[in-house]
Amino acid sequence: MPMFLTEDQAALRDMAQPFLADHAPVSHMRKLRDDNDAAGFSRELWKQFAEQGFIGILVDEEHGGLGLGHVEAGIVLEEIGRNLTPSPFLSTAVGAVTALMTSAADLQAAWLPRIVAGDSVATLAVDEGAKHNPSRIALSATRDGNGFKLSGDKRFVVYGHVADLLIVAARTSGGTDDRAGITLFLVERGAAGLSATPERLADASIAARLHFEGVHVDADAVIGEVDAGWTGLARTLSAVQAGVSAELIGVGSGAMAMTIDYLKQRKQFGATIGSFQALQHRAAHLYSEMEVARAATLKAQQLLDGDDPTAARAVHIAKAMAGLATTLSVQEGVQMHGGIGMTDAYDIGFYMKRQRVLGELFGDTDYHAEQLARLTGY
Repeated sequence: MPMFLTEDQAALRDMAQPFLADHAPVSHMRKLRDDNDAAGFSRELWKQFAEQGFIGILVDEEHGGLGLGHVEAGIVLEEIGRNLTPSPFLSTAVGAVTALMTSAADLQAAWLPRIVAGDSVATLAVDEGAKHNPSRIALSATRDGNGFKLSGDKRFVVYGHVADLLIVAARTSGGTDDRAGITLFLVERGAAGLSATPERLADASIAARLHFEGVHVDADAVIGEVDAGWTGLARTLSAVQAGVSAELIGVGSGAMAMTIDYLKQRKQFGATIGSFQALQHRAAHLYSEMEVARAATLKAQQLLDGDDPTAARAVHIAKAMAGLATTLSVQEGVQMHGGIGMTDAYDIGFYMKRQRVLGELFGDTDYHAEQLARLTGY
């Protein structure tokens, strides 16, 4: 596969770049934070995403989408990262859509058109501990009449406090750490016994702690088969992990561009600091690391689009490398800006905070390095 965008993909990038830069720059995020916006994102902007066709990138044409792939979704996510745009795009247009595409036809017909139109927000409820561990599921789903009763807690559920639809990983059999015995359920907002506690994260985004107190769902709310949800969950997680990698690349690229621009303007000892060889070496090293991580992310997206059996391995590589490269980018950015880099007067500090949250989302660098090692036989 060529390690560059096709003509159509480049056209999508050329459309997404100015749209996000004009409608949702860093100042947009600042305003939502300063206003202490309860939702954490702009519903008006979400509808504009729908009008642009972004939300339906992974949705097939039968349900009103574009029927494109993860490369195209990654193009939008990179621009979201570059502008630090608060948006449920990852959780809804990538995560929930990927899960729903394996659900029953009536569930797809009920939810996909609403998502594509920007009328609904959806998210994944997987993690229960401080660190990502998708097989460690204790939230129980027990038989209850013609359906199931869900009891337990979920953490770090992005936009879980406002989501119209939750994709919940629950345990129907087996032990807490078993991959067998996991089942995916659809749970609608407002379900009796469901409560959400929103928490503002380091980057001012909002995730929720969810508590399920005997939440009843009908049998037709099951995605896939009972006890056999791991395959669908793993596929969904690969999709969002590739998406987070793309968003991280956007964050790193945005921070790098801001830093390079600062090096060209800031003067010390009568010369721009960008003329100092030591800083040139650091900038060149950063550029190289970002490009390698970008290539790894694109490769993972292409393999996902091709249903390649090695896609999961490539996703682990992409998330680990994107995490390392973007960490380098934001740290170098703050250092090269000096002490002002951590003040609100400059945007570079916001990139560091966003990187910190995305780095943890759906597994940090250490998690993905360990998974890669296990797949390789270590």
